[in-house]
Amino acid sequence: MGWLGLDDTDHLGGGCTTEVFDSLLRSLPSWVEVGVPRLVRLWPFAQKRTRGNAALGVELRCDDDSNLIDHLDVYWREYIEPLGGFQSPSTISSRVQVQSSPGMVWFSNRPDERYYLDAVRKEVTLGDAPVPTKSWGGAGQIGAIAAVSWPLHRVTYEAIAWRKHERYSMSRQIDSNVIDAIDGWPEIVFSRDPRKGTSLIAPRGQSPVLFGVRARTYDGAEEAASLLIASEHTEEVEGFRVFATNQASGDHLGDSIHAKLLGLEVHPKRKHARLDTDAGPMVAFFEGGPVNQLARWLVAGDTIEVRGLLDTDGVLHIEQMQVISFAPRRKQRPLCEDCSQRLKSMGAKQGLRCPSCRRRFEDDWVEITPSPPFNGWVEPSVDARRHLARPLAWDDEK
Repeated sequence: MGWLGLDDTDHLGGGCTTEVFDSLLRSLPSWVEVGVPRLVRLWPFAQKRTRGNAALGVELRCDDDSNLIDHLDVYWREYIEPLGGFQSPSTISSRVQVQSSPGMVWFSNRPDERYYLDAVRKEVTLGDAPVPTKSWGGAGQIGAIAAVSWPLHRVTYEAIAWRKHERYSMSRQIDSNVIDAIDGWPEIVFSRDPRKGTSLIAPRGQSPVLFGVRARTYDGAEEAASLLIASEHTEEVEGFRVFATNQASGDHLGDSIHAKLLGLEVHPKRKHARLDTDAGPMVAFFEGGPVNQLARWLVAGDTIEVRGLLDTDGVLHIEQMQVISFAPRRKQRPLCEDCSQRLKSMGAKQGLRCPSCRRRFEDDWVEITPSPPFNGWVEPSVDARRHLARPLAWDDEK
């Protein structure tokens, strides 16, 4: 009995670690009992992150670990090790792309969860990691160890189906009517963009993945994927598998931060909001929708509460935010005590007068209570959230 982890077999130009892991699991001898595999998303700013930034792990049960290790040794040399050394440039990011560096690990006992929590919140190295019972390869060992140390505190599921190899260059064919049908199931989540009405289950680009259906239950993910695959309007698949995932767990976020805004800069074209606060620099990207809109409404002196992730430059990327208190925006003349009309100035140092009853008052101003665009916590729309982001509505569930 033990735990197997794998990561970093893909690059921007191709490959897919979920497909490689599925093939590995299907190669195992019949005397090996395979648990529910796990797909674990990691810290999104990692310097050597893979295309999907996800690692794989699984619990395996057998009576003879040594024979299993021998099988893994052979499979590694023949099928996984050759996937290293590939590199593709990005057309949308300035980040330097690194070569694929597959890594695989075996633990006789599942390692402590602390490494997983570090791996979803910050940069980690192999030097920080628990030592595997057996390991293969390079940098992919980092994600592989994180995957097997995940404690499954908050779990969702994703059923992933892979395309036939000869169809990689063709457009994906998925039955849209079935997508519409499963979108109404209560256990299916994040399958459609509510603003645009478009599907979110199919990736873009040269990926072997045909679709990934996310659900809050294993059975829901499996049934939805089976319906899609069975439709004559969905292309034939190579296979599919349901993974337990840390997606929508919120594990990447620590405690919320209270901060006072010192200054705000909005990009003139891209509309990203950069916040200078007493708790450090923060950013709310335009794609964040409500978060960006609320951030752009702020003025110096406002107090906010935020949750987010620090990037490699120490800037907090805001994922959730609420306003705690407002600084004064502007002032106006008070109302008449008798007829509630807005008072008017009679001139410099001449006081105020009601335009209706003509009663006079001393010169005065009252502050206007600000009206923010949102009350309470806000978050990005479904299509703009991180894989790990836990919906605010889920935190209110009993």
